[in-house]
Amino acid sequence: MRFLVWTASVVMCVAVSSGMAKGQLLQPPSPQPGANPSGNALTDPGLSPQVQFLYQLEAKFAVDTAKGGGKAFGTWFAPDAVTLENGGAPVVGHDAIAAHATWTPETYQLRWTPEGARMSPEGDMGFTWGHYEGDSKDAQGNPVKKTGRYMTVWKRQPDGNWKVELDASNDGPPEDCCRLK
Repeated sequence: MRFLVWTASVVMCVAVSSGMAKGQLLQPPSPQPGANPSGNALTDPGLSPQVQFLYQLEAKFAVDTAKGGGKAFGTWFAPDAVTLENGGAPVVGHDAIAAHATWTPETYQLRWTPEGARMSPEGDMGFTWGHYEGDSKDAQGNPVKKTGRYMTVWKRQPDGNWKVELDASNDGPPEDCCRLK
């Protein structure tokens, strides 16, 4: 399970530049004429307003989770969401995910940095991916560090709110190994 804490400068930059208020209903911007020459955000995303929107969602998710731990983490999932952890069975459904997310900010922390995002051409679904480093302690109090890759799939719900539909992560080598070329 991921406890999301972004690098402070990324969170601060996105949160400040977005002007988000707590509880604000986020809406992706409409595609701007000429902003995406191919007309397809999946094949030519750049740092489009739609990709920036997904980063804003991720930042708010990270800030809420950093403050509230697993309880806050669980609130971000859709009713039919799925989490996939490296070596673990899928956890299916909002209630099961919330019940599984029992950590506190004091027991587990993860620095998570998105490396990219894509928004569907319709603007109702998108995904982000990146690298994480998680820190906890073993039973003897020794530090334990995990590194890996993650992907989060977002979907606009019928009420207009955006929720996580899929949260997937896997253990992996340090960040520098897997940069896009």
